[in-house]
Parts: sequence; structure tokens; C-alpha cells
Amino acid sequence: MYWILLRAALTGIFGSAFGKWFLSTRMGRWFQTKLDRFMEYLAVKYDINIAKKEAKWASQYPGLANRIEKLEEWSHPPVAPGGTTEIMEEIAKLQKQIDQMNWKRKK
Repeated sequence: MYWILLRAALTGIFGSAFGKWFLSTRMGRWFQTKLDRFMEYLAVKYDINIAKKEAKWASQYPGLANRIEKLEEWSHPPVAPGGTTEIMEEIAKLQKQIDQMNWKRKK
């Protein structure tokens, strides 16, 4: 048991020392720049800052967050397998109604 803790501590120390040395080299600075750019790209692409703020808000107001989740589940129920045909038929009907209204306006 002690061997595992000692090994973990030594690995952490050597890893930290290597990281500090590597980042002081030209290749290390280049790698860090590329990594920073990639992480910035991911943050912009997936709106990570917004997700963090939302998670923080949900932890501050858990009751309200649960209510909102329940309302979202209620208003957007999952579609059962094979249940999309009804939705598609309704969409087609609505599109026909819209087309008819647009056709009447053109006259």
C-alpha cells in the first residue's frame, strides 16, 4: 500500500519537473501554444463557458433547476420507435396549409 503512494508521489514530482523543463524549451512553447489554440477552439465551438455558468447556476438553485428539467421533459417527450410517422404526417399537413395560404395571397 505504501509502495503505491510512494510511487504516485515520485511520478508526480518527476512529471512536474519534466513539464516545467519541457515548457521552457522551444518545442515546449510551441506545443503549449498549439494546445492553447486548440482548447480555445473547443471552448468557442461547444460554448464551454456557457455550460460552466449553467452548471454553477444549477448547483446554486437546485430546486429551480429540477423544475426546469421536469418542464423540459414534459414539453419535449421522447419519440417512441416508429412514432415519428405521426409527427411527419402532421408536419406535412401544416406545410400544405401554409402553401395554400401563400397561394391564396398570391392571387
